[in-house]
Amino acid sequence: MTQIPDTVGFAVMTVSDTRDTHSDRTGPWLREQIAAEGHAVIAHAIVPDQISNIQSQLRSWIADPEIHAIIATGGTGLTGRDVTPEAFKPLYDKEMDGFSAVFHAISFKSVGVSTIQSRATAGIAAGTYLFAIPGSMGGCKDAWNHVLRDEFDRSHRPCNLVELIPRLTER
Repeated sequence: MTQIPDTVGFAVMTVSDTRDTHSDRTGPWLREQIAAEGHAVIAHAIVPDQISNIQSQLRSWIADPEIHAIIATGGTGLTGRDVTPEAFKPLYDKEMDGFSAVFHAISFKSVGVSTIQSRATAGIAAGTYLFAIPGSMGGCKDAWNHVLRDEFDRSHRPCNLVELIPRLTER
C-alpha cells in the first residue's frame, strides 16, 4: 500500500481564452497559497476554454505520480465558453458532490444568490483529486481559504483528503 505523502503535489490550471501569464491573477495566487501551506506545486498551465485542451492537460497530470491534486480556476460559469465542468466530469471515477455543496454554502456568504452562477465541481480520477473552481478572485479565495486549505492539511480533523491519498485507487 502507498504511504501518505509527506508533501502533497499540486498542479494548477487556469482555464481562459483571454488570460496570459501577465493578466492571470488566480493561478499565481493559488500557487502561492499552496506553497505557503508546505505543499509542492509540480506544474501549472494556462489552457484555452476547449474541452479537448482541458482534458489533454488533465490526463497528462493525472498520469504523473507526483501530482496528487489538480485545481483548475475558470470556466465554471454559465456562458457558452465556460466548459470546465464538461471537461472534468467525464474523467471522474467518483464525483465529490460535497465539494460543490460546501463551496456554494460558503460562496453564498460572499456573493449571495449569485453563487448559482458557479458550477464548481470536484472528483477523483485514477487516484488524483480534481477541483474546478471559479476564475474570479473571490470564488478562488472562497474555495481555497474555506474548503481546500483545511482538507489538504493532514492535521485537520475529524478527517482530511491527505490521509485518503494512498487508498484512492484500492480495489
